Amino acid sequence: MADSDCLFCRILNGDVPSTEVLSTTGTYAFRDVNPAAPVHVLVVPRIHIPHAGALRAEDALVLAEMFSTARDVAASEGVLESGYRLVLNVGDDALNSVPHLHLHVLGGRRMGWPPG
Repeated sequence: MADSDCLFCRILNGDVPSTEVLSTTGTYAFRDVNPAAPVHVLVVPRIHIPHAGALRAEDALVLAEMFSTARDVAASEGVLESGYRLVLNVGDDALNSVPHLHLHVLGGRRMGWPPG
């Protein structure tokens, strides 16, 4: 199910262009248009889930495929061994700007703590 008002659903439908990194049956990974690191790829499920806080037990396979895709993205981007960060944002205070579940894959440089 897609949400016609959702940017990521429109990307998945091909209505908005994106730079594909990896595509699976249940996920799509593409480059972030405003990267926060040399490697910044977003992994989204092909079904519309508003955010991580809306996940239910029956979404376990979707989430597992997202993490598997993220690992494959890290490998294809050359950061699997050096390290990478996975980030899920929920809500306005976390700066979640697109209400479609998405996993940030960040890498290519040493990450600071706290993130910011």
